[in-house]
Amino acid sequence: MSWLRALKETARSGLTTERRRLEPVVAARGALGLALVVGVSLALFGPAVAVSSAFGAFQAAIATFQRSWRPRPTLALASGASLAVSTFLGYLTGAHTALFLALLLLWTFLSGLAWAAGPTAGIIASSNVAIMLVTVTLPTSVATAAGHAAVIFAGGVVQAALVVLLPVRRWGAQRDALADALAAEADYARRLRHDPVAPFDPVPLMTARSAAAVTPRQARTRPAELHGARGLAERIRPVLASLADPAVGVPGEGPERARVRELLGAAAEVLDAAAHAIRHGEPVALPPPALAALRTPDTGAILKGPSRRAALRLAALLGDVVETAEPRTETSDALRTRPTLVRLAPIVLTEVRAELRPGSPVLRHALRVSVVTAAGYLLGTWLPFGHGYWAPMASVMVMRPDFSQTYARSVARFGGTLVGVALATAVVRAAHPGTYLSAALAVLCAFGMYLLMRTGYAVAQVCVSAYVVFLLGMEGAGLTQTVRERVLLTLLGGLLAMLSYAVYPAWETPRLRGLLADWLASVGAYAAVVAARYADPAGPAGPDVREALLRTRAARVAWQEAVARATHEPVRHRGLSHAAVEEAEHALAEFGRVVMLLEAHLPERGAPPLPAAATLAEALRRSTARGAKEVRERRVPHWDDLRETLAAWSAEPPEHFLIHKGAVLLLETLEELTTALTESTRAG
Repeated sequence: MSWLRALKETARSGLTTERRRLEPVVAARGALGLALVVGVSLALFGPAVAVSSAFGAFQAAIATFQRSWRPRPTLALASGASLAVSTFLGYLTGAHTALFLALLLLWTFLSGLAWAAGPTAGIIASSNVAIMLVTVTLPTSVATAAGHAAVIFAGGVVQAALVVLLPVRRWGAQRDALADALAAEADYARRLRHDPVAPFDPVPLMTARSAAAVTPRQARTRPAELHGARGLAERIRPVLASLADPAVGVPGEGPERARVRELLGAAAEVLDAAAHAIRHGEPVALPPPALAALRTPDTGAILKGPSRRAALRLAALLGDVVETAEPRTETSDALRTRPTLVRLAPIVLTEVRAELRPGSPVLRHALRVSVVTAAGYLLGTWLPFGHGYWAPMASVMVMRPDFSQTYARSVARFGGTLVGVALATAVVRAAHPGTYLSAALAVLCAFGMYLLMRTGYAVAQVCVSAYVVFLLGMEGAGLTQTVRERVLLTLLGGLLAMLSYAVYPAWETPRLRGLLADWLASVGAYAAVVAARYADPAGPAGPDVREALLRTRAARVAWQEAVARATHEPVRHRGLSHAAVEEAEHALAEFGRVVMLLEAHLPERGAPPLPAAATLAEALRRSTARGAKEVRERRVPHWDDLRETLAAWSAEPPEHFLIHKGAVLLLETLEELTTALTESTRAG
């Protein structure tokens, strides 16, 4: 993709707005906390302290809106405390340009490394640097700086207290994650009615798994309906695929296929009902036609063999889902634990240390954002506009570890700042609001930002820009700048961010081959573990199968995220064309689907072993491990071990109905992968 086209696409995505479900009550709670903090600070300490406290409360409320499974009060307190420390240290060095610049470089570098711990930590850390650039200009002595830091932390405390005192949809994020997983299963069942080999995106199940982990404090209050349904959804997915796939025995047309379609439709209705009940904390309302379809005795007369077993197992699992989804008060002892913030510290340090290596995208982002922010600060100070922090503040807020987000947010921030500053300045010049009216207008803008922040960055930036103008206008600090000067400084910060990525990039495109190899190796290991279970039956709940499946999902999601980020990069494919990416992804997804069919029919504990499956497992392990190595080395992968195993079975196939057929399907998908990579390997 050319640079011109890449800029066009990223600009379009940055200015795009989406229709999202708004949460006005949650937004009003955040605005209420801000209003309380600003009002009390104004009455007791004056405008300068009120501005600091407002930034603390504003940032703490934003932290509670992040997609995190930790308690919202914890996020608010962590945000307020970290911003207070940043502001105090910033003021201590603010009188000396060299010292402050050193602190700024260190703080932005650490904020860049914070992305190793996840997007929530990265966003909070980046926001702390941006707000620190504003708040360090407010105090006049060390004592007042300590006071400003205290009221900033107090803003976080107020927001945390409001979350506790005025709960809105408690466990709402976890409810949505689990409901989304069940709804994704329902959608999958409907698509299987028309496409028996339809693909399934595992992201909703992975998100629900992440949401299921709780801290010890959360474990004492989590509703019981949020525990158990996720595991059932995991078990339902291969059963749905097995019931629908013609490879298991049901022909493409006829009474058996019609019965399968009826069962799949009924399963979708039940899963949707369970998802609705969990999302809203209500009893499950099952549609009578779906119940009738699942309970009819015709299933045993129409379906035979594996398809009949799959239908019976599906009905049993759906019954368990309905029972689990009913609101209850008791909780379960079997929990996925999440470390507290204190215990999380060494884990984060380990993750950060792992990124301190050449070629790490997170390290390159940390170096890039620290240099750009320092350059923006120096240029903003040198230019005769005043309030030069607008330039570095824009840079640190738009920069992300990947190209697409950085460029999209740069365009969106410039457009949003242009509109927001223009509107706010027009209001200031027309109405000449005093201190309290400026505070009220700032709170109103904050409410708009909280309400619309999920609809698009450009829309939210309009509200943020106006918020900053009104807030600084409380003490007259922002009234001396014109719209032109503020917009030019924001444009400067955005251009520095964009230029830095062009000069020192961290492209995703060259990493695609390595990530594809990781996915191939993990899904091959998953297939080998499943095949080994046929050779040594230990029941369908073996932890090694589960762990292999989770590793495969993680590798697949890492590949998909990298492909999405690489889509708009102005980089030649370097060995993987767009067509090869699509074909390779389809081949490995189909490979995983076939393995899932094998997993759905694992023999029960104590069943007779199948020696041929051990040979298949070893062939799969060797073939995919060597194939992954060949993919990384830009060579065409070969599958000789698996092909030789199938050739040896030509005279006497294994007795199990699915082992031989599954092995053939697995080899076909791997050969599709070879075909997809052949042309790209030659081109690279």
